[in-house]
Amino acid sequence: MKAIVVTDQSTGKAGMKLTELPRPQAAINDVVVQVYASGITGDELSWPSTWVDRAGHDRTPSIPGHELAGVVTDLGYGTTGLSVGQRVFGLTDWYRNGTLAEYVAVEARNLAPLPDDVDFTAGAALVMPGLTAWQGLFDHGHLQEGQTVLVHGAAGIVGSMAVQLAREAGARVIGTGRAAHRQTALGFGAHEFVDLDNDNLENIEKVDLVFDVLGGDIAKRSASLIRSGGRLVTVTGPTDARPANGSTIDFVVEANPAQLNEVVQRLQEGRLRTNIGATSTLDDAVATFNSTNRVTGKTIILVRP
Repeated sequence: MKAIVVTDQSTGKAGMKLTELPRPQAAINDVVVQVYASGITGDELSWPSTWVDRAGHDRTPSIPGHELAGVVTDLGYGTTGLSVGQRVFGLTDWYRNGTLAEYVAVEARNLAPLPDDVDFTAGAALVMPGLTAWQGLFDHGHLQEGQTVLVHGAAGIVGSMAVQLAREAGARVIGTGRAAHRQTALGFGAHEFVDLDNDNLENIEKVDLVFDVLGGDIAKRSASLIRSGGRLVTVTGPTDARPANGSTIDFVVEANPAQLNEVVQRLQEGRLRTNIGATSTLDDAVATFNSTNRVTGKTIILVRP
């Protein structure tokens, strides 16, 4: 099968190549999925899990990519809940070969059925943004109807999803970003927009939750905006940002089929839309990964166009 591989952490993206590899086999509780579409994350070559297994041993050559939509072709021993020929989408294990390949072996518990009326491109684009936004807002942020949430990077891949889910849940949403992103953020449903270059962040009303994808100084400045008992939830790793009478949570997104079912249902009903900035093919994936062009929105690799 065709696959994108990386072999040397020191060379990073420059060491990526398209090659032929044996088709994976389904282990116990696995399925093999023929990948139709895969999402990519620009910084995943900096993640330790790209290069080592859970025991810390080198696992190169490794295949990047962890978001997929495709069709089940094989079932491992003991696998239940899925069937050969079924359309699925989901998030693969960080420490296993990923989805920039024609086939991938995945734990069945990481996948959800992809409805027939949702195309593979949209399915792949929902996975990590949808799960990250859902888990940040509801699992960790405990967002409730009537509360106010500040979403940083509101026009971005994850931020735009958080804006939509928060508004749909009945929250008041304040989005932030650069001036050029104002209309995009408002178009995704933000009630208000703060231009981080020109507006004074500290002038906004107190909020119950900050959903942060930026980190650094912005996260620290946001801590003072949180009401007593509120939360700052970030995906940027451990931070010194601490609300005076609240809590800070940093988290890594996890596979969750039930939550995928929630977001894809909203997509079907027109209550949610993806934020796709570019598409490419597997043959062009190395060039796409190495491109210096700035893309607003998710990049999707069409493995089986």
